[in-house]
Amino acid sequence: MPAPATTYERIVYKNPSEHHYMKVCLEFQDRGVGLNAAQFKQLLISALKDLFGEVDAALPLDILTYEEKTLSAILRICSSGLVKLWSSLTLLGSYKGKKCAFRVIQV
Repeated sequence: MPAPATTYERIVYKNPSEHHYMKVCLEFQDRGVGLNAAQFKQLLISALKDLFGEVDAALPLDILTYEEKTLSAILRICSSGLVKLWSSLTLLGSYKGKKCAFRVIQV
């Protein structure tokens, strides 16, 4: 007997929300690299600054939770800055000379 089909529901809000939330994880090619919450936020800001300049590096960005063991965080960004943050995280390739990549787990 075949398994029942899974159904998904798409919800579209007509009133845009003020903020978006992203769950992200930072992965390094080499093991053993650690960052505290302040270093993690500085990395986010420098990624924005490198791609979009000083003005967009000043976007309201908050780290709501940060797990130092896994280098994962839940971020809050103003809706107008979501695409810029996501782009800058995607294009970030290194931190202090060590290769790394951000993985966006959930938005």
